[in-house]
Amino acid sequence: MGRCLVRGLRESPDLTLAGALASTGSHWVGRDAGDVAEAGLVGVEVSADRARALAGARVAIDFTLPAALARNLAACVDARVPLVVGTTGLGDAEQELLRAASHSLPVLVAPNMSLGMNLLFSLVARAAAALPSCYDIEIVEGHHRNKVDAPSGTALRIGEVAAGARQTTLHEAGVYSRVGNVGPRPDGAIGFSVVRGGDIVGDHQVLFAAVGERLEIAHRASDRMTFAYGALQAARWLADRPPGLYGMADVLGV
Repeated sequence: MGRCLVRGLRESPDLTLAGALASTGSHWVGRDAGDVAEAGLVGVEVSADRARALAGARVAIDFTLPAALARNLAACVDARVPLVVGTTGLGDAEQELLRAASHSLPVLVAPNMSLGMNLLFSLVARAAAALPSCYDIEIVEGHHRNKVDAPSGTALRIGEVAAGARQTTLHEAGVYSRVGNVGPRPDGAIGFSVVRGGDIVGDHQVLFAAVGERLEIAHRASDRMTFAYGALQAARWLADRPPGLYGMADVLGV
């Protein structure tokens, strides 16, 4: 995603790369970020120093790992640089850190930066609220073989949206595994199925299945650049916002 962001910036005349961060010991440290992204030299050296990477920045974008979020967030708070977070797999502790930071900093968090996917969230909410509970909800997601978390953060967000629209929570309604004689489907359950294989960028399908008909709402990403474009749009939107916790729905106005 870092490479994609650099490429996206090269295509955006209104945006300029101010810094690039990699983990300590990365073989990319010291290289020109454009060279790493195979996008042509940009005159910005990849650094492992957060303060250096944030110097002169008006907004930062984080696509890393949950373990790195606390230090990245603290550096942004110290530098007073708004932060867009596209990292997935965040737990309760990371969510609490984000909420705390949002009191002094504009922070935008989205498990999926695709504009199309964030419109899907809105469509799912409308469908879940409009259709009666006899329409069973199932979420099927697929990603590449190297993705380590399951279900995906995007799939979980879909489940949270659907559960909220039905006046419940994903904690109460989510079903993540079916093995053996599990019995009939529980009323109100929101089921998840996970596919991992090859180079699948990101597929998500939501089924509303009733007796006699099935509604399907799906999104398929074929290029990671779509997430970079969405993240850059989020960065444009967030740069001048007041402190607070935002999402892509705010960017889209849905």
